[in-house]
Amino acid sequence: MPIIYNEYYNGLTGLTVGLEKLLFSEKSEFQLVEVYETDTWGRLMTIDGMVMLSEKDEFVYHEMMTHVGLFSHPAPKRVLIIGGGDGGSAREVLRHSGVDTVHMVEIDETVVRASKECMPGIGDFENPRLTVKYENGLTYLDGRHGEYDVIIIDGSDPVGPAVDLFKKDFYQKCYNALSDNGVLIAQTESPWVTSYHESMKSLFDAIDELFPVSKMYLSFIPLYPAGMWSMAFASKGVDPLGPEVLARVDKGLAGFGDKLKYYNKDVHQGAFAIPNFVRNILR
Repeated sequence: MPIIYNEYYNGLTGLTVGLEKLLFSEKSEFQLVEVYETDTWGRLMTIDGMVMLSEKDEFVYHEMMTHVGLFSHPAPKRVLIIGGGDGGSAREVLRHSGVDTVHMVEIDETVVRASKECMPGIGDFENPRLTVKYENGLTYLDGRHGEYDVIIIDGSDPVGPAVDLFKKDFYQKCYNALSDNGVLIAQTESPWVTSYHESMKSLFDAIDELFPVSKMYLSFIPLYPAGMWSMAFASKGVDPLGPEVLARVDKGLAGFGDKLKYYNKDVHQGAFAIPNFVRNILR
């Protein structure tokens, strides 16, 4: 009898992955964290039964969550990642040599430990520019003003406490914590999963009100629900498609572009082309 993992995201419609072995399973005070060896996707991390990442396709999510925002900012020095305990987003941010400090605020130490033990190639946890803080990202930003150039919200689906990561109060805190040229990136779910539409609209309504520039962009990740994944870009002024940004993409990718598997200049530009049915979710 084959062992399979199922994640249902719409009735009995969902994802099936063949499993070979359970490598890690621990129930923390916050959630159940598990890592499996799969038959096709390398190692797979799930949290409370939902896919977080696989070794085979994680590069799509992490490259798109980071380089779009880092290249958009004229000179990012201080970066905050809320969530991101697997370390992949921090790894990509640290490719930018101009970044001095990366703070990763992860509520659950178990996620970091599972990634270090079972997926050691994902993170760059020994990098001296990275500091991991085991705190609640929802309250970490309280009272902070102008401390970060880029904030990346690498959080969970809008279920339980993570619902607050999609609300205006939280994004007001993010706005306050950003510097004058600040850029915000957030993961904003799959447009194909109707149960998340309300949270998506709530988030984009919030950043539309708070930031002079706000846009959705897309990437395509096989093990995420329905494969299409949306992300939010917001800034205090910079347009991610402006000529100065595209010039920075050219210059930056000349240094490390050969190490990337998904992101390039064409993808940066094309990711902001949004189909009509997705636009309609936000209306």
